[in-house]
Amino acid sequence: MTTTDTPLTGTTATRVSELTAVFERGLQEKLGVGASLGIRLEEAGEGYTRYYLDPNPATINAMFTVHGGVLATLMDTAMGSAVFTKLGDGTAYTTLELKVNFIRAVAMDGSRLTCEATAVHVGRRTATAEGRITDAAGKLIAHGSTTILVLGE
Repeated sequence: MTTTDTPLTGTTATRVSELTAVFERGLQEKLGVGASLGIRLEEAGEGYTRYYLDPNPATINAMFTVHGGVLATLMDTAMGSAVFTKLGDGTAYTTLELKVNFIRAVAMDGSRLTCEATAVHVGRRTATAEGRITDAAGKLIAHGSTTILVLGE
């Protein structure tokens, strides 16, 4: 996992560090979407994250394509994390609404999926973010948005 080229300071650096630690712990203890589905944090910065997923047998549906719920989980994870990087220390969040537009099916053919997410608005009580999933060739697989409830400071 890397951070963006922009130097991180203060709260953002702390949040990115916390995000990285949570994902690493999940992988070590075999907990969460990283362990169960193979979702990995690749990069994080202020209001931005990039995650990837290499489709595997745990991610497919009865038609042997990546399950839409897995794509939604990848996007929800990336968008929530992008907002997380902009929240104050000790502030939690939860997804209120998730909208995903599926553009094309994804076969389990070894093609890595990448989801880039950006926080659009982070307020005292709510936040919004957008995300895009592309395949290894750069083709758009899905795009969406989220509304997040900010839980206390």
